[in-house]
Amino acid sequence: MAQTKDMTIGNPNQLILGFGLPLLAGNLLQQLYNMVDTIVVGRGVGVNALAAVGATGSINFLVLGFIMGMAQGISILVSQYFGSKDFYKLRKSITMNIYISIVVCGLMTILSLLFTKDILVFMDTPNNILTDAVNYIQIIFLFMSISYAYNFLSGILRAVGDSKNPVIAMVIACFINIILDVWFVMGIHMGVRGAAYATIIAQAFSAVYCFISCLRIPEIRLQKQDWKMDWGLLKKSFLLSFPVAIMNSITAVGVMVLQVGVNHFGTEYIAAYSAGSKIMVVLETIGSTFGTACATFVGQNLGAGKVDRILKGVNELALIMIGIHILLAVVMYFSTNSILSMMIGSEQTAVIAYGFQYMRIMYVFIAVLSILWVYRCALQAMGDTFLPMISGVVEFFSRIICTMTLPSLLGFDGIAFSEVSAWVGACCILIPAFYYRLHKIKVKLK
Repeated sequence: MAQTKDMTIGNPNQLILGFGLPLLAGNLLQQLYNMVDTIVVGRGVGVNALAAVGATGSINFLVLGFIMGMAQGISILVSQYFGSKDFYKLRKSITMNIYISIVVCGLMTILSLLFTKDILVFMDTPNNILTDAVNYIQIIFLFMSISYAYNFLSGILRAVGDSKNPVIAMVIACFINIILDVWFVMGIHMGVRGAAYATIIAQAFSAVYCFISCLRIPEIRLQKQDWKMDWGLLKKSFLLSFPVAIMNSITAVGVMVLQVGVNHFGTEYIAAYSAGSKIMVVLETIGSTFGTACATFVGQNLGAGKVDRILKGVNELALIMIGIHILLAVVMYFSTNSILSMMIGSEQTAVIAYGFQYMRIMYVFIAVLSILWVYRCALQAMGDTFLPMISGVVEFFSRIICTMTLPSLLGFDGIAFSEVSAWVGACCILIPAFYYRLHKIKVKLK
């Protein structure tokens, strides 16, 4: 049963944390099935196959990050209109974003399928893993509309305060993916293609569940007149979404450059970076999830004109995230070798050593990444997607400059420092931008 939640009344952080915890459970489950992909591919096919899947991470982020950014505009508008109780515009914003989605998914599917191999070759992907890398990622891109549908629909649910049904959808996807992973890869020996198909089928089930959940909410149940073209709202939706998509893509290009730097170290380092990145994605999920919860809180309260609640909620959440991630970093430092052994096999001693080498630096800066998510999501929820895009540009140049210089000075450690330099640079933009933007809104409302 779908449930909405009004976040304009009550204790801000109880609301944000209470809303975010179910989302966190779902997102961790999502990362669990990503981790299962890694374990099944690494142990069921081999280190080269694991490296092949890992080598697609940045190009995957480039393409899917763009379309997910386009999908994010819907949650910004829906949360604001839900907070102001303007349900007609809420429904219209959904239909206008559906029109945008059809065009974006069609174009991105065609372009990604045409240029995937060229990009992987340009990134110096080793020849011994290139074919598997292309086979895996082209299946993901062929069905990107399924991933888009899930993100679009779950974004609507979260924006109106429903954090439970997206989690249920993710639980369904998790179990389906695990079963199909083992069957396709280890049972009928489909290799990396099997892992890709398992992911797509699991996402399809989660998208269908979210669609059914949306139909149960009266405020977002679309009517015939909602489909009439509203060019002003279409433009507004596009201008909110496009900078987020560009920010994701710019960041992804920086990650691709970083991947090129990793590729130069060889297959064992690629596998280590791939495994370490899987761990990082799980850890990053905490910051990104509560950033998403914060965005719903900020959007609804902005719609209701409650600026002081926004300030209080964001400030306290940032402090909570710092404390959680410092504790998490200490725990993970002593657990990493065991996790890497489970993922790729204890006999891969060199890969495990390189993976720990990378992760120990990540742990020092993980708290910075968590508050990056809080302030970026808060800014976007206030309708400012331009400055977060600028922060993505800063991340891009930080990664490129550091990747071109640090590995020659620090070896593989230079890859890690190149990554964290992007987080620090982005925070230098996002944190002051949030307080400046909030001040301007407060003055305007007086």
